[in-house]
Amino acid sequence: MSNFEPNAIIRGFQLTVVGTVRALRNPELFKYNHFRQAAIAVAAGIAIHLIVQFPIVAVKFLLWIASLVSDLDQATWDDKILGGLNFMSNFILQVPFLLMTLMRYITPTLDEIFMESVKWVDETYVQKHQSDDQKDLRAMYYPNLVMYSTKGSSGTSKKLPQAIMAFFKRYSRKVATWIGVYLLSFVPVIGRFVMPAVSFYAFKKAVGPVPAAVIFGTGILLPKWILVAFLQSYFSSRSLMRELLEPYFCRIRFDKEQKRRWFLDREGVLFGFAFGFTVVLKTPFIGVLMYGIAQASTAYLITKITDPPPPPAQSEGFAETQVTWKNKHEFLRLPLDSLDKHIGHHDNSHTKKYS
Repeated sequence: MSNFEPNAIIRGFQLTVVGTVRALRNPELFKYNHFRQAAIAVAAGIAIHLIVQFPIVAVKFLLWIASLVSDLDQATWDDKILGGLNFMSNFILQVPFLLMTLMRYITPTLDEIFMESVKWVDETYVQKHQSDDQKDLRAMYYPNLVMYSTKGSSGTSKKLPQAIMAFFKRYSRKVATWIGVYLLSFVPVIGRFVMPAVSFYAFKKAVGPVPAAVIFGTGILLPKWILVAFLQSYFSSRSLMRELLEPYFCRIRFDKEQKRRWFLDREGVLFGFAFGFTVVLKTPFIGVLMYGIAQASTAYLITKITDPPPPPAQSEGFAETQVTWKNKHEFLRLPLDSLDKHIGHHDNSHTKKYS
């Protein structure tokens, strides 16, 4: 559990809180049109939700009519139908969040929020350490990171049509998987083992076989809705974190294997960071308004789990040096009030500092 230890998860959640506070202090953050786009996404989500709710309400009305002519108190099939409908309803309520995520591939606003926040984090760091020896300060992130190409104004390393298609493929695959797992959980005899088995498979690589087996055993005893909520939060947190980190990865090029190892080495902190935002962002209609804050906070996270990038001309091989989080154990042991303490030494020779 070295990458998914409780201490790492707690530290990730602490970074969520500190990053949010830092982001909200940036006067430039609210000048972007992200919140106008979020309002549009909310309006679209409400419209889609009403359209989807119509057949759901119709089915509930038919069940109510049926209860007038037949005793449904002893029946269980109607509860299963209503449970499934409520599950789909809660899922559809996340449409505004889906639209907000899709905005990344249409407009550069979220990418701009990330870069403006990186600049703000650098400035705040210098202000907090203005009385320290300048030689002991870490290198800045923004001056070099802003020089990297994103291969398009959408803030994604792929061309726009390819990026959107890849996004919908990931989304469709996740939806299909969740619906399939949910339906299998109703199969007699084996249904009660479906959710625990998915939990074991999901956590085996992250925490190891023994803790995963404990989760499996606990899952058999827990009500299904608790396990569903638990798994959804886990997978949603992972997906959200990957989306929030896209402005970084579209600049610093990692191949597929390097990115896999990068995420694996930071899995606990990333889960703790994303989990807090996942809970807030799932709040119907209001959650998407916080997406920009989550993106801004990710800039603070980046400065804690990566090294400052060199200029693009000197970036060859830099991605490989970032796969392993060098100062992980030292950072995880820092007191909460010392999160801005600089650990280790970075070469500042090619990086400008703010005065």
